[in-house]
Amino acid sequence: MQPKPTATLFIISAPSGAGKTSLVKALLEATDGIRVSVSHTTRAQRPGEANGVDYHFIDKDLFSDMARKQAFLEHAQVFDNFYGTAKSSVDELLRQGTDVILEIDWQGARQVREAMPDCVGIFILPPSRAALESRLRNRGQDSDEIIARRMRDAQSEASHYNEYEYLVINDDFQVALRDLQAIIAAQRLRREIQQQRYAGLLQELLA
Repeated sequence: MQPKPTATLFIISAPSGAGKTSLVKALLEATDGIRVSVSHTTRAQRPGEANGVDYHFIDKDLFSDMARKQAFLEHAQVFDNFYGTAKSSVDELLRQGTDVILEIDWQGARQVREAMPDCVGIFILPPSRAALESRLRNRGQDSDEIIARRMRDAQSEASHYNEYEYLVINDDFQVALRDLQAIIAAQRLRREIQQQRYAGLLQELLA
């Protein structure tokens, strides 16, 4: 029987506009030994995107074949495109001792928990509805109609915060980033993980 990995699979979810993407980017820059899992998608590659970096871009036939073979930890259809997290790539990183982040919604998180119940969920929320709407408007990308829909979607998404182990409020960006770093650090210091990481030291001290 192989020992459990000393690395952790983290699920990070948030409503659109809560700042998840920016926080995860800053977390990766400030923290060693952690990576974001690159998802597979059937959508077209956009200018500036790199295959294998932003997404693994594949066609619908290959995606369907992978889904049929249960190769995904989670997958979903968003409008006309499909997105999925390959189990093999996550397993490989965890075996290497690298912590893995999945940026997925609550529905995907439920699928992952069924397959990997040891994962750790982190939910990010804005400090208020007004702040969320302001952030969405400041993007300057969406019409009033789309912003109204995003606000409704955000309320629906936020209602699932209680399915996660940790809750981070992104009011002050640096404070929220430190909160995320503290969660990663605390997970790495858990006894069962340290016990495997320092098995030789413990054996020597207790001999």
